[in-house]
Amino acid sequence: MPQSTKYVFVTGGVASSLGKGIISASLAKLLQSRGYSVTIQKLDPYINVDPGTLNPYEHGECYVTEDGAETDLDLGHYERFLNVPTSQLNNVTTGKIYQTVISKERHGDYLGKTVQVIPHITDEIKRRIKLLGTKNKLDVVITEIGGTVGDIESLPYIEAVRQLRWELGAGNSAFIHLTLVPFLSASGELKTKPTQHSVKVLLENGIQPDVLVLRTEKTLSQDLRRKVALFCNVEAEAVVESIDVKTIYEVPLLMQKENLDSTIIRKLNLEPKGEPKLEDWNKFVNILKNPKSRVKIGLVGKYVELPDAYKSIVESFIHAGAANECKVELSLIQSEDLTNTNVAEKLGDLKGILVAPGFGHRGIEGKILAVKYARENNVPFFGICLGMQCAVIEFARNVLGMTEANSTEMVRNTPYPVIDLMEAQKGITDMGGTMRLGAYPCNVKKSTKAFAAYHKADIQERHRHRYEFNNLFLEQFEKAGMTPVGFNPDTNLVEIMEIPSHNWFVGVQFHPEYSSTVLKPHPLFVDFVKAALNFNK
Repeated sequence: MPQSTKYVFVTGGVASSLGKGIISASLAKLLQSRGYSVTIQKLDPYINVDPGTLNPYEHGECYVTEDGAETDLDLGHYERFLNVPTSQLNNVTTGKIYQTVISKERHGDYLGKTVQVIPHITDEIKRRIKLLGTKNKLDVVITEIGGTVGDIESLPYIEAVRQLRWELGAGNSAFIHLTLVPFLSASGELKTKPTQHSVKVLLENGIQPDVLVLRTEKTLSQDLRRKVALFCNVEAEAVVESIDVKTIYEVPLLMQKENLDSTIIRKLNLEPKGEPKLEDWNKFVNILKNPKSRVKIGLVGKYVELPDAYKSIVESFIHAGAANECKVELSLIQSEDLTNTNVAEKLGDLKGILVAPGFGHRGIEGKILAVKYARENNVPFFGICLGMQCAVIEFARNVLGMTEANSTEMVRNTPYPVIDLMEAQKGITDMGGTMRLGAYPCNVKKSTKAFAAYHKADIQERHRHRYEFNNLFLEQFEKAGMTPVGFNPDTNLVEIMEIPSHNWFVGVQFHPEYSSTVLKPHPLFVDFVKAALNFNK
């Protein structure tokens, strides 16, 4: 019986952050555009069960799936490229693997046997890899292994996929190894030795790569490609150049030129399904490269030193900019640096202000100042999660006269808890279990900015938060001019707040950035960018 689901394993060598996630997403996009059903999975070597409790400075953004999994930011790339939702099955961590194995051992599932890395840990890794493909009946599963070959943390994963290749049989799996070919300016040469050594480490672990993707800042000559192919024991046509580009969205087009998809289809013995259909993708990239206008928007947050902390927001602005045929020039502003004396100077040249999500009290007063500036000066404003909560606090203080208004996250005994902990979460101390996570429904009122953006009343958006707007203050806010225009139909929790008299002032409790994709930019981001383009015209 032929293997129904084929598997591609993507490993990295020489250095981290070479772009395994983008290469994986690009290959998936090419295969999808040919008509294959495909998804991507990330294996993360860290021992945290998920990145939910990690500081963004540690690991960048924590991405949330529709089914409520807190995952690696690479899953955001997967969704943005494929326009298909991922799930809890798409992200596996060492923490999850060991948690499952230890739980089985405690229940006596191993019948008294000594529990070891091989076979028990590797078996659980293999089970998780295969489960994704069989459950969803996919043609291809692309599995990206985090870290670098040779890392101690990655060894169980490398061994698991080595075993899996043998179990799947010939023609049912392929290995892509991504490495770096550095350019040494002193000698004026591209050097292949790091790639050779990286492949040698992979071979020592029992894996012969089928395809080598070489990251480079200079074009690779045919002689260099042949040299790499010879010393690394791969076909010459399976040595792929991945040169530096201005935008990650060019990578699928480059990989198509390098015939990466054709090579993988041949390696996997897949039935041909025609050439990739990439007209919409080409149109998007062309707009990115040739915008008709520019607009400067400020992103006010407290992790701005690491742009990856707001990766989905940054990418959502790229999508929304293309939808408006403009380039969004994003100014990252540290909220801790904002004061009453400098806020006008730092925000004065912006056509739109987004106050970012986050946790904790650090930088909160700066975010509130940014909201105040946007509200008083009629600058288009977009608040996401904590950004919406800051808008509520600012309005309570400066319009309703509740000068000590706050969130109970920041000040537990505030006399005006306009943002408060959800009742269901009170008393829970386990950090991993205190949040509303995943997609929830929302009913949007007509004749509002949000309805004008969505063009429909019933929407579904992803959440990641503990605290909510306190409905005890609902009537006071409405009378003063800040209107709740989106509600959860099951709990009556406020999801969207607007100031109708303002140019464009929208705060949302959910995270719209998680569901913005290249071919389906999020309507709120599109409308916000449009409002920014028209500001002061």
